Amino acid sequence: MAGHVSSDPNVFILPDLGEGVHEAELIAWKVSPGDTVEEHDIVAEMETDKALVEVPSPRSGTIKELFGNVGDILKVGEPAWTYEGADGGAASAPAPRVSDPAPAQTNGSAHREDAGTVVGNVSGTLGAVSKEGGKALATPAVRRIARDLGVDIDSVRGTGLAGRVTERDVRAASQGGAPAPAPAARPAPAPQPAAPARPLATTVPQQHVVERAPVLIPDVSGDSQIIPIRGVRRTIANRLRESVDRAVHFSVMDDADVTEVDEVRKTLGKASGEPLSYLPFVAAAVMRAIKQFPMLNAYVDDENEQLIRHSRIHLGIAADTEQGLSVPVVHNADEMGVLELSRHISEIARMVRDRSIPREKLSGSTFTISNVGSYAGRYATPIINYPEVAILAAGRVRDGVVADKGAIRIAKLLPLSLTCDHRSVDGADAARCLALIIELLKRPNELLTPVRG
Repeated sequence: MAGHVSSDPNVFILPDLGEGVHEAELIAWKVSPGDTVEEHDIVAEMETDKALVEVPSPRSGTIKELFGNVGDILKVGEPAWTYEGADGGAASAPAPRVSDPAPAQTNGSAHREDAGTVVGNVSGTLGAVSKEGGKALATPAVRRIARDLGVDIDSVRGTGLAGRVTERDVRAASQGGAPAPAPAARPAPAPQPAAPARPLATTVPQQHVVERAPVLIPDVSGDSQIIPIRGVRRTIANRLRESVDRAVHFSVMDDADVTEVDEVRKTLGKASGEPLSYLPFVAAAVMRAIKQFPMLNAYVDDENEQLIRHSRIHLGIAADTEQGLSVPVVHNADEMGVLELSRHISEIARMVRDRSIPREKLSGSTFTISNVGSYAGRYATPIINYPEVAILAAGRVRDGVVADKGAIRIAKLLPLSLTCDHRSVDGADAARCLALIIELLKRPNELLTPVRG
């Protein structure tokens, strides 16, 4: 992997663990100081927003020091661990090595195995790179606040975990004040001053702005259980928070009559020997609808304030697993008919379950479908898979009464909820797109072949 090796051969610099990854969460140390390792032995497990990564030793030697505790965020370009003695070969008198170290513990629980969820599993020898200094560690939302307030975020001293610049740091800098000094490792919590009140709107007189009441934290003694937000759950939380902070969400909902879909899927399943669900029919209808409403297949480039419309449709299928949310991707889904979509969806679902899905099948989606109806519920207000601009939630199929040409009949009804980013998609277009999806599902035989044109 590209990068500069530390000038000290006994210092391992954390490399870029994926395409443009700047930080990683420490999930577990697989060794302890004093342990002897061979080249390619796994030293640590770390998780980025892309993958659960096993970080191997690039050389043989004896571990001297490990930097960071389980749950810490480590920055690319900073030391992760050091070796003792020799300058690249095995130590001359190695200490006895722990053959099978016990899993690292976090609040009494063994570390998770590879989740294969919003991240894949990546292994292999990683080269060391040197630190690229000068750039602040901060989330996109905090960077945007800094830009709006005219603050040079790279000049702000971060007081968050691992030196992260927080919103409070940015607001303090915008008012000419200095943030609190960065805390030492694992300090005892100290009271923090309340953040300055944020104006409600430019048209509201200042005297009407009231400061927020202090947040009352409930008592966590007794039988309360403290669950750290770490690993996959932290990645999910950060991505959803970013989506809510940036995208302007709105939803439209309606029912699709899938009575004909039900008959066709059963007939086709028997003929092909492949069981078919409603999902590939919904996916095929979405592919056709997006061809007529292409702004649903776009993303917002916030940094450059522009919309970018994709030429191909790469379909993300949001799935809930025991380890967390997963969004595997069917690439070029607009070139597939129902049967081919069904096969691809089944295959990526299998790979997610057995945690064998490659990283390239967990990225690159341009539109997402969330099949919430596989569990329960009718409608939903799904959160957009940012930086996409739209997501469709399919509810649970149920029997319902419909009026059809003046007559009453029982039909199979599929609840659909379409959420869009209003910066890219107008409300009328979202409603028309959903109506087209519903209309296409009434003619399922047209969905069996790939989209033309």
